[in-house]
Amino acid sequence: MNRRLFSKIGFLTPLLPFSLSKPSDTIDDNRMKNIFVHHVYFWLKNPESKDDFDQLVAGLETLSKVKSLKSFHLGIPASTNRDVIDGSYSISWLTIFHSPKDEEKYQKDPIHLDFVKNCQHLWAKVVVYDSIDQ
Repeated sequence: MNRRLFSKIGFLTPLLPFSLSKPSDTIDDNRMKNIFVHHVYFWLKNPESKDDFDQLVAGLETLSKVKSLKSFHLGIPASTNRDVIDGSYSISWLTIFHSPKDEEKYQKDPIHLDFVKNCQHLWAKVVVYDSIDQ
């Protein structure tokens, strides 16, 4: 065996465990666990109306004050374009809760009820996706 090759391999041997570690080792470190995800998509009745858009955003921002809410994201369609992407909605409202019971509290919270009452005239369609850990 070539001595130079052997010395290079010998030098790298202590690094072997690091180079052979699976990239998936970090997946569990990043995974959100024991949560309830509530994702709502809104289609405005008047999608060209900046005033209607602003009213719905303001209404959704009031929901961030609901105590049972862990975290939230308010967004608009990204500029991605693939066959599987539906970017036809106006606004998305993603909320994270610690449990299904916390999401139930959110649904009954006066802030949420006021939001629906005050803003439902703005949307033509709403689609909700709820998910929990498997």
